[in-house]
Amino acid sequence: MSLPCESIGRRLLPFFRAHIARELVEKYGFTQVEAAKKLGTTQAAISQYLRSKRGIGDLEQFKDFLSTIQSAASEIASEIALGRMGSEGVALKLCEICLSIQKKTLRR
Repeated sequence: MSLPCESIGRRLLPFFRAHIARELVEKYGFTQVEAAKKLGTTQAAISQYLRSKRGIGDLEQFKDFLSTIQSAASEIASEIALGRMGSEGVALKLCEICLSIQKKTLRR
């Protein structure tokens, strides 16, 4: 049995991380290694996010939520840059977004 958050999270997490990584590197001047540590991933993954090699698939189902996801990613990047959030906080925020998407999807 697969839980809804497993399915959504598996597709949403790379997209979410890609947006955060891009902001950390381009807006806040983080190195790829620093961004990777903050997101709990590898430098190679950050490189792939920045080159759009990872984090862009299966997004059709989230098109109604793109602004929510992008806004949350920007907020998280800011919190990370200010030293107020680490990888655990990123994970919790992803769970919040996932639950929000599930609730909105079930209402349809």
